Amino acid sequence: MDSQTSQSSQSPHTFQVDLRGLVDLLSQHLYSSPKVYLRELLQNAVDAVTARRAEQPGAPARVRLYVDDAGGGLRVEDSGIGLTESDVHSLLATIGRSSKRADGLEAARSDFLGQFGIGLLACFVVAERIRVISRSARTPEAPPVEWTAADDGSYTVRTLPDAERPEPGTTVHLVARAGAAEWLTEERVLALARDFGSLLPYDVRVGEEEVTDLPAPWDRPYPSPANRRVALARHCHDLFGFTPLDSIELNVPLAGIRGVAYVLPSAVSPAQRAGHRVHLKGMLLTERAEQLLPDWAFFVRCVLDTDSLRPTASREALYEDETLAAVREALGERIRSWLTGLAAGEPERLAAFLAVHHLGVKSLARHDREMLRTMLPWLPFETTDGRLSLEEFAQRHPVVHFTRTVEEYRQVAPIASAQGVGVVNGGYTYDSELVEALPSVRPGTVVAELDADTVTAHLDAVDPDEELALSGFLAAARAKLDPLGCDVVLRAFHPMSVPALHLDDRAARHEQARSAAEEGADDLWAGILGSLRGSAPRARLVLNHLSPLVRKIGSLGDAELIGTATESLYGQALLMARRPLRPTDSALLNRAFIGLLEWATNGEEGRR
Repeated sequence: MDSQTSQSSQSPHTFQVDLRGLVDLLSQHLYSSPKVYLRELLQNAVDAVTARRAEQPGAPARVRLYVDDAGGGLRVEDSGIGLTESDVHSLLATIGRSSKRADGLEAARSDFLGQFGIGLLACFVVAERIRVISRSARTPEAPPVEWTAADDGSYTVRTLPDAERPEPGTTVHLVARAGAAEWLTEERVLALARDFGSLLPYDVRVGEEEVTDLPAPWDRPYPSPANRRVALARHCHDLFGFTPLDSIELNVPLAGIRGVAYVLPSAVSPAQRAGHRVHLKGMLLTERAEQLLPDWAFFVRCVLDTDSLRPTASREALYEDETLAAVREALGERIRSWLTGLAAGEPERLAAFLAVHHLGVKSLARHDREMLRTMLPWLPFETTDGRLSLEEFAQRHPVVHFTRTVEEYRQVAPIASAQGVGVVNGGYTYDSELVEALPSVRPGTVVAELDADTVTAHLDAVDPDEELALSGFLAAARAKLDPLGCDVVLRAFHPMSVPALHLDDRAARHEQARSAAEEGADDLWAGILGSLRGSAPRARLVLNHLSPLVRKIGSLGDAELIGTATESLYGQALLMARRPLRPTDSALLNRAFIGLLEWATNGEEGRR
């Protein structure tokens, strides 16, 4: 008794599939749009033709789609391998079984695209009923067989008289479900068939309209390179909606890849991942293949055909594996070779490209020393000598100074330029990394980060007697700015129109931020932040002894007025450096402005 119970409890059971729920899962989660139903129908038909031609090379290779607008239906006929009654039971009654693994249809082959059962199941996204009539080319004496299924999961199978299907092949009839008839109109079916199947190797038509357009634009012969460039530009405009700056051949025979990359005519963000069109054995797999190219190649859009890459379960994206990684590297090498070719022989085209997409090339050059060496005479950088390449800038200056932020560059650029110190703005994306890499591709080049001490050292010292005469003024100015963490230094520099220069570096800014946090923290955090206090140099306000305004302020005898004037110079120097203002800085500017107004008003009243 116990033994019988145990055996009964361990007996196998079969899953019961709710087809309506499965169709809902497919439409809402696996597939991005109902339009994939047509791709699945085309894949089934193409696979069937491929299977028949593998055994009968001279067999016809036709796929025909006929739309019944009045009845809201679609009929798809192919001249493929066909099915027997036993094939129908094994393939269509068992969801998920592949025709390529079925007995009598051989093992899986690289020429096949999809799974017959799953492909038909996807059609329930737009159809309430599917009817399949098929006759086997392998067993021509077998009668035609009919499989009819509804979206509630029920189906029937029966054999038909020979007259119902005299030739081998398969016909699929769809009847639209409520609300999905728009997907089965002739205009929509033709547009989808051309989008998915324009590169299929067989004769595919919707009614009398041709679907395929072979050879592909990149495989066609052209009278000249100029004609080819024009034709590909037209293809890009029709496909992507823009006219490219240039086109790049993507031919990787070992990976079974043929295609073209189109260079975008306008700059895009490096974070913006371009979607690429990928055809798998002629069938469009996806329009949004983001992982096809290296991250640095964000300035191109690709269209290509491949027979080596693996699709995901939905067949709407690429499976990330070693093959895709190798293809990505190979395609990146094609784009890199195109760039070096332009640098070697077509500088005008390269300059036009870099004017738009220098950021992408800089991204590549960070990790590719050979590319940096090749692009060195061409990549533009912002410098105190104007917009130059690093090669030209290094020829002019024995030391290539650079700043790591745009703010630091704006602080020092006018002054450094007047003193003959060349500076590169390394604050833009990738620029500081490339400047630091310069000695590796240009031996003997000296690169140094520009800091406040370096700038100050290049400014002329003031005569000691003159600085001593201004000691009272300097003491009052230092006392006023000391609470702000800023020292006061007197130097002589050009241009004279700049009365004061605010200099700091990251260490000084870090100390300022720590000090501000300490003031607003409770006792515990104040103690912790206080323990982090470092010996970093403080910011400094460099007063220009050549400035007539500074000389006038230095001659004032009113300590309070000197303090107000010093705060004004400090605030004006901050604004010139385009630095973000702290709340204390904003309060200082307001206070100094009001103080100067009061002094001017009181002085006017006294003169009256």
